[in-house]
Amino acid sequence: MRWLATAALTLFSALPFSISLAQAETFKFTAIPDEDESRLVERFDKVADYLEEKLGVDVEYVPVKSYSAAVSAFRNNQIQMAWFGGLTGVQARQLVPGSQAIAQGVEDAAFRSYFIARRDLKLAGDAQTPLETLPESVEGHSFTFGAKTSTSGRLMPEYYLREQFDDAPEKVFSRVGFSGDHSRTIALVAAGTYDVGAVNYAVWEAAVKDGKVDPAKVQVLWETPAYPDYQWTVRGDADSHYGADFTQHLTQALLDMKDPDLLESFPRSGFIPASNDDYAPIKTVGEQLGLLR
Repeated sequence: MRWLATAALTLFSALPFSISLAQAETFKFTAIPDEDESRLVERFDKVADYLEEKLGVDVEYVPVKSYSAAVSAFRNNQIQMAWFGGLTGVQARQLVPGSQAIAQGVEDAAFRSYFIARRDLKLAGDAQTPLETLPESVEGHSFTFGAKTSTSGRLMPEYYLREQFDDAPEKVFSRVGFSGDHSRTIALVAAGTYDVGAVNYAVWEAAVKDGKVDPAKVQVLWETPAYPDYQWTVRGDADSHYGADFTQHLTQALLDMKDPDLLESFPRSGFIPASNDDYAPIKTVGEQLGLLR
């Protein structure tokens, strides 16, 4: 799908906004590595193809190895847009003034985390469905978060843990770890490496659907209250590099993403507008927990 220079003038003339050949840099984006890398590459390479067709510029997905690497790449202009979690999005926008949250998944306006455990531990007694509150029986067991700056795998789970137990996680559990991503959290709990874990609800439900976890063996103990999470954030200087109104057209392309295969890979039912103000609650909690300056 990469265009030849000889065809570029003809193609650019049909674009919905003006962009010169000199400005036609490759538009690069990344995503926080919250799942298995091969799954992310499959998902976001398809998104790159979609955006390239819609925007008329070369678009490339750039994988990164960690949440902090995604924020660093954004800060250093190695990528111009990212699919961030709530906390990493706030971090990135603080580092690059003028950057904007432009779209979020329909589900991201009211996202949730699950606390999961092996069913044979009977931490929820004989309950077959999530409890109304996180059971006190989790105390003294081993526990893993996801990545250290994950909104759904660390920030909000820690917030609710502190709210319920009035103490730091290290005081509640016998051992606390960080798995690095949600898929690994599920795998570590299923294997018995940790007794309890906090995981993104969407990754859990996709894992169940794909047969990668047996809910008869690993159960959801509790579902957190809702909070804002993932979003697309673009650098504030995008229009100066890719043409006037580029951000506006980029936003519209994301909102117009309707292909069921593309949406299923997130998984999201669609995208809706987002703004920096939507993530004020995440900023507040991040500051309270010392994860934001």
